[in-house]
Amino acid sequence: MNDDLQTATSPWKRRFFVLFFLAVGIPGFIGLLLAKRFGEDVPVDYASPAEHFKYGSTGGEHEMGFPYWIWRALPEVCPQYLPGKGYRSLGMVYEKNPDGSERDLPVGTSKRRYQGIDRVFVNCAVCHVSTVRTAADREPTVVLGMPAATFDMKAFETFFFRCAADPKFSKEYILPEIERQGGELDLLDRYLVYPVAIAIMRDRVLALAGRFDWVFKQRDWGPGRVDTFNSAKVIFNFPMAHLDPREFDAPADFPSIWRQRQRKEPKEMQLHWDGNNTTVEERNKSAAFGTGTTPPTIDLGRIKRVEAWIMDAEPPPFSQFFSVDLSLAAKGAPLYQAYCAACHGASGRDFTGEHVGQVVPLTKIGTDRRRLDSYTYTLAVNQATLYAGYPWRFTHFQKTHGYANMPLDGLWLRAPYLHNGSVPSLRDLLEPAAKRPKAFYRGNDVYDPVKVGFVSDKAQANGKKLFLLDTAQPGNGNGGHEGKSYGTELTPAEKTALVEYLKTF
Repeated sequence: MNDDLQTATSPWKRRFFVLFFLAVGIPGFIGLLLAKRFGEDVPVDYASPAEHFKYGSTGGEHEMGFPYWIWRALPEVCPQYLPGKGYRSLGMVYEKNPDGSERDLPVGTSKRRYQGIDRVFVNCAVCHVSTVRTAADREPTVVLGMPAATFDMKAFETFFFRCAADPKFSKEYILPEIERQGGELDLLDRYLVYPVAIAIMRDRVLALAGRFDWVFKQRDWGPGRVDTFNSAKVIFNFPMAHLDPREFDAPADFPSIWRQRQRKEPKEMQLHWDGNNTTVEERNKSAAFGTGTTPPTIDLGRIKRVEAWIMDAEPPPFSQFFSVDLSLAAKGAPLYQAYCAACHGASGRDFTGEHVGQVVPLTKIGTDRRRLDSYTYTLAVNQATLYAGYPWRFTHFQKTHGYANMPLDGLWLRAPYLHNGSVPSLRDLLEPAAKRPKAFYRGNDVYDPVKVGFVSDKAQANGKKLFLLDTAQPGNGNGGHEGKSYGTELTPAEKTALVEYLKTF
């Protein structure tokens, strides 16, 4: 009888296990595969601090990241919205692989595997890396930490906004271009992930374009500059169409980021062009918002790696590229001590000085006020709400009424000069405003070792049309930093000697 019972129940047991496997096992296995595929959050990491600075993540790929192959395809799908061929035409810097081929991503971009897809977005280096050429026919040298003198941030933004509004921003155009470029998408990517990603990215970029509508209404910033804090106002939902017009057209040069430790120790300097913050780490987290991070997505561990690197990073010396007349420089040294040291430091390595890192009232310095006016008291108050509930909540932002005296480390690589980059060379800066160039070209990486600045009288470089900066336009004023106290009344010979000494910085 027991044998009969076992015979009768065995088929039911087998059926139960089969049904259980079909109903639970297979879906569970598929669920695990999908969880692994779409639950990943893995950035590309680099052992070298310098490589991490160039290509490491800040966390911006979470919210703002473009799927890798969409990023690669868009310059070919929407070439009419670029000034030339690819992202290089926007002034982005590409390095070569060991085999001599070009890297697939430019310096200043990072890649992260997130939600089942490789995502790409910019990092800190996009604004703080550029190239230098000693002559038009020479190969460029990539310099880390210098202002991104060739990168056109506004053209970068408007390219994506315009492309997203174009009918070609669709799977019918993007997927064939991905295939043409060798993107071997698997079936899931080709028929589900990327079509969905294209639709989502289009909606997100168009939504951002609506919020950044003010960008289209402003004059071009040109390469090496950005209207920093008007972009920040968008984060706080400021009514951009109703702001005081004097807050707009406020471009400022990207800064250099070397030797940050000396800006923190032994005492904290006032940072940003207007000195609106005194904490290096807080300034860095604020800058990370420009790379797409948000309080929940910021990658603090990897940002700390960048912070550790810039603390003691040093600029390359002028003498690595050009010769310095040391006897002439010696004649310029006492002139520097008499006219410059109190505000800018004893040398390019010694930042001691009575007024270094302090804000000079606008009424005294006299430079263009647009950047100062763009940073309002209301914005400072709003910034104090960032990271509310986190240990690193912002507490140091303040409204000031002038511009901060900057140390001059790597000064030769920080051209053009003044906060808005309205003076092309150091030699020009030592002239009264009336004698400074009224217009000049920005975006060239060929260097002029005599005047100490990038070549600015050529309309093209490397086959690319350069940006003509008109100092008569709002935000571009080249006045100020002049008079007896600033060395503009020195004799021509004294000015030549002073410039030669500044080459040693």
